[in-house]
Amino acid sequence: MTSLPSYKLGAFQFRPGAPRPFGATPTPEGINFSIFSCYATSCSLVLFQRGADAPLVEIPFLESFRTGDVYAMTVLDLDPADIEYGFRLDGPFDPAEGHRFNAQRILLDPYAKSIGGLDTWGAAGGREGVYPYRARLQVDDFNWEGDQQLNIPLEDLVIYELHTRGFTAHPSSEVNAPGTYAAIIEKLPYLKRLGVNCIELMPVFEFDELDNERKNPETGEPLLNYWGYNPVGFFAPKAGYAAGADPAHELKSLVKACHSNGIEVWLDVVFNHTAEGNENGPTISYRGLDNSIYYLLKPDGSYYNFSGVGNTVNCNHPVVRVVLLDCLRYWVSEFHIDGFRFDLASSMGRDPEGAPDPDPPLLEVLAYDPLLAHTKLIAEAWDAGGLYQVGSFPAYGRWAEWNGRFRDDVRRFVKGDAGMIGAMAARIQGSPDIYGDRGPRASVNFITAHDGFTLRDLISFNHKHNLANGEDNRDGLDENLSWNCGCEGPSDDPAVNLLRQRQMKNFLSILLASQGVPMLLMGDEIGHSKGGNNNSYCHDNKINYFNWDELRAEADLFRFTQNLIAFRKSHPVLRRRSYLKHLPADGQNGGRFSESVSFHGREPWSPDWSRDSRQLAVMLCGAFPAADEAAPDIVYFIMNTYWETATFALPRLPERLGWHVAVNTSMQAPDDSYPPGREILLEDQTAMIVGARSVVILTAC
Repeated sequence: MTSLPSYKLGAFQFRPGAPRPFGATPTPEGINFSIFSCYATSCSLVLFQRGADAPLVEIPFLESFRTGDVYAMTVLDLDPADIEYGFRLDGPFDPAEGHRFNAQRILLDPYAKSIGGLDTWGAAGGREGVYPYRARLQVDDFNWEGDQQLNIPLEDLVIYELHTRGFTAHPSSEVNAPGTYAAIIEKLPYLKRLGVNCIELMPVFEFDELDNERKNPETGEPLLNYWGYNPVGFFAPKAGYAAGADPAHELKSLVKACHSNGIEVWLDVVFNHTAEGNENGPTISYRGLDNSIYYLLKPDGSYYNFSGVGNTVNCNHPVVRVVLLDCLRYWVSEFHIDGFRFDLASSMGRDPEGAPDPDPPLLEVLAYDPLLAHTKLIAEAWDAGGLYQVGSFPAYGRWAEWNGRFRDDVRRFVKGDAGMIGAMAARIQGSPDIYGDRGPRASVNFITAHDGFTLRDLISFNHKHNLANGEDNRDGLDENLSWNCGCEGPSDDPAVNLLRQRQMKNFLSILLASQGVPMLLMGDEIGHSKGGNNNSYCHDNKINYFNWDELRAEADLFRFTQNLIAFRKSHPVLRRRSYLKHLPADGQNGGRFSESVSFHGREPWSPDWSRDSRQLAVMLCGAFPAADEAAPDIVYFIMNTYWETATFALPRLPERLGWHVAVNTSMQAPDDSYPPGREILLEDQTAMIVGARSVVILTAC
């Protein structure tokens, strides 16, 4: 048998390669390298010994190695564990035409499955060297032992937004490797005890945490890009989050452990921009490969900035769509990821001229891709360019959304704003006014997220306090829809602190009893404060760390949250795929309860929809069982955000049933909430006194 012809450069033999798959792929003979560039005039492969400063060799791609716009080469007898690689491309440097080729730069492979140079969190490494971020190969030999995506119905999820490092970096975490994927595995019993069944990891695509030149003006300490919304590569897991030398293996171990504990794993995906920034930013990968294809450019060749951080990825270019689809397929097939939340997803729906596309090709192809068929797709349905698409995001029957309207309306209502009753009636139902026939599952409800105030700060601060970010308090939102309960910041006033505890419980009660899919922010269940900082992206310290000592100090708030999650799980009427029909305002449908939602005020069947009203009761009735002895699923939800106590008359239940108290935020622990099955029977079944600024949840048993 005659072997394929090969070429030789020094000690290295090479031959034409396979154009697909892109990136670096081990073969029986060596390693196949494939890279796309439309406008480059030449390309070469640069090989390094792992960790070495100087290249081993630079091998030009011969013209015969090019198929269309793809350069492909197989280098024989290479050890995948022993090399790092990059590409050098030459071509026009003409920014006005969108081209920024620079033959002096060695470029990172967009398909790199592992990236060197960022191996240790916070370590400077060789960032100023000839090739700071180095592509490595990843051998996929992980033993999944039959693991697969959990496919928990979306409506049954309780999501927990979590920062991989921040969850265990605090000394109080008492884990073996703080701040790592492995450390989260040690804390899975905590997440199970809380009751969440989905963790949404803030960015774990490789990023450079040292990509921040500012210092904390209060301490002089360098600030970081701690959150990670500056991706260097889309296919490589963050090496600095690994306890050992194999980040991919550790992240897979985390996913596998989560799945064995009934917890889905979602990734917060940043496709809207990269770490290359604007024209003043570094050339790492895409800019030097084909700047005019990978980024949205203005007519003069400068960058559209719909991300707020310098550039915007040209997501709907056919070539870029391939990269992004390949990326998600990789994370699902190789890491068993259950879902993705897309940061500033509206920018992904812009056409090459930067205008909103009513039928964006990328969003459609993700919705219908067979490999992603069981993967949750969640859009942050706005961008930094002013495009706000909550309720109008192109869904294709698949996409759900972070419901920013839920966050804003609930904040206004709980702090006591007028004119919010109608909006609250809609939010509790899963926002049918926004999502229509998409159903309540389209609405991912949240009060707080990594952006903005924590739950504790939402009820403790009227103003942001971001001076420690080094931007003179200019960064972060000015309008937080918050109320400090009468004192800015921490208080020694017992009355203020009691009110604050009640307000936090009010927010949690509304979140977890509303239709839709609830999301909690890491630490809200223990009242974590960031000191009023509503843009803590740059702090690798206690501002962002989960303080496990607070779990003991805030045991009552944790228990309250735990009971609410358990209550939600025990009541299918709170976890519906479709909206409940409205019961007629004249009462119980001819004396019979039915599967429905109805609205009430201080008198049953008489809601007060006026602008000055701050009181609303909602009754949710699930499907009625056929057996007479089985209890129906009925929840009665009373919200009194008025500043005075009020008496609410209660709807009369069918015989054999009585109203039981599951939640009463005006009461002190442990009487503020009860686990399912241990709710307290009301002595008076006709009326209930509801405290000022409080929420009551009753169930029929």
